[in-house]
Amino acid sequence: MDRSTTQPVFLGIDVGGTNVKVGVVSNDGKILAQASVPTEAHLGPDHGVRQMTLAAHQAVQQLSMPFEAIAAVGLATPGTMDIPAGMLLNPPNLPGWDNFPVRQKVADALQRPTILQNDANAAAYGEYWAGVASEADSLVFFTLGTGLGGGLIVDDTIVQGEHSHGSELGHTIIEMDNGRLCKTGQFGTLEAYCSATALIERFHEAMQQGHTSSVSDRMDDVTALSPLLIAEEAEKGDELSRVLILEMARCLGTATTSICHVVDPTMVLLGGAMTFGRHETEIGRAFLERVRTEFRRRAFPVLAEKITIDYASLGGNAGFIGAAGCARRALNRGLL
Repeated sequence: MDRSTTQPVFLGIDVGGTNVKVGVVSNDGKILAQASVPTEAHLGPDHGVRQMTLAAHQAVQQLSMPFEAIAAVGLATPGTMDIPAGMLLNPPNLPGWDNFPVRQKVADALQRPTILQNDANAAAYGEYWAGVASEADSLVFFTLGTGLGGGLIVDDTIVQGEHSHGSELGHTIIEMDNGRLCKTGQFGTLEAYCSATALIERFHEAMQQGHTSSVSDRMDDVTALSPLLIAEEAEKGDELSRVLILEMARCLGTATTSICHVVDPTMVLLGGAMTFGRHETEIGRAFLERVRTEFRRRAFPVLAEKITIDYASLGGNAGFIGAAGCARRALNRGLL
């Protein structure tokens, strides 16, 4: 590849507890190639870096270009972390990766300038740079999954905070008294109400209280309880499943109001694995509308009228696209 006549390309790496996703991304946010390998996190961080390296080379080898054509690498991992130092501190989803200099290890392995970012922040930046929020000036982004992550983008700046723990939207407190217990040990957090873990817990609690659901008829030794199963039965008309999903939306709408009163963003986007079929299903549309309704009920009228709330558009690719975008941003600002 003749780099003198082409735009730079970037590599985005999205490290999850289960898989490493890697993509080669163009200067305007298009995916040129991608690959995925198991993280095998239990084998330790050095093995994890080898898996990242493997996936990176698999992706680049799909293109007629040398690896040296990669202008910079963006690395997105779950926290906790020290972003300026490039360190993982005590990441719950990567047990045993404590106090690991992941950015330098990846930079050494790939021999390319590398920047580290929180995975939810990276996904938010992906939507802001190359997704449905590409025309927005500011963005609030929720990732709904096993936990609840978040990202804030204001005027092309990721709000990562002084101590690398800004934009932790899932740990917003929405219940002061008798709140549900979060896996962090805190009570009343948004994540304790609006995550896959919370939905499953609330379903079990409802069944113990004597409620009935068609979900129970589908559960056996092979089919375990999951948000997907609950969503499918809600779509078919199961009342308990629908009530629990829409109650989650009400809580999310309440938290959205508080965050928007702080940030006043152009858009709020809902992403992650647990978005109930998004616009393609009735329950997905009902979930989004309940978030919007609660927001309109609680927000200042001008915010209720002007802020757009919708589903994200990049799906599972948001993390590595955003990581590549963070590398591009850092390179353009002379930070790499």
